[in-house]
Amino acid sequence: MTAEIKPIEKLINPLGGQVIELQQLDYPSGGISLLRTRIREKSRFTVFEVDAQTAAAWGEALVRWAKAQVDHQN
Repeated sequence: MTAEIKPIEKLINPLGGQVIELQQLDYPSGGISLLRTRIREKSRFTVFEVDAQTAAAWGEALVRWAKAQVDHQN
C-alpha cells in the first residue's frame, strides 16, 4: 500500500545546513492523514510521521519557544 505524498514545506537550517521537508501522507484505503518530517543532514536522514494532534502540540511548542526568544531579545 503506497501512500500519496503531498509536499507542504521545505526549509533549510542556515546554521547547520539541514534540509527539513514536511509532507502529507494519504493512504488509498483512507483513514487519517499523517505529517511526515524528513530531516537530511549530509548523507543521514531522519524520518518520522505524526498524527494531527501530535503535530499541533509540537507546532504550538515551537511557536512558544520562538516567541520567548523574540521577547527575550527585546
